[in-house]
Amino acid sequence: STGNVPEDDAPNRYSRTERTAYSRYSRDANSSGGSLPSYTLEKRIEELERELAKERQENARLMKITQDKEELIGKLKEEIDLLNR
Repeated sequence: STGNVPEDDAPNRYSRTERTAYSRYSRDANSSGGSLPSYTLEKRIEELERELAKERQENARLMKITQDKEELIGKLKEEIDLLNR
C-alpha cells in the first residue's frame, strides 16, 4: 500500500484549529475593509477543499498505476534474467 489517505478522508484533512484560524482571518479581513463577505470566503474554502479532495484522489490513482507498472517491470526483468540463463 502507498499509505495514502482514503478519498473520503481527504476533505477532513484540515483540523478545527486551522479552520477556526482561517475563519478568524476572514472576519478580521472583513472588519478591516475586506471586499469579500465572510460567506463568500467560506464558499470558496469549501470549493477549494472539494478541488483538493479530487486532486488527492487523482494523485492516489496515479500513484497506484505507477506502483503497478514498477511491479510489472520488476517481474519482466526477472523473466528476462531467467530467459538469459
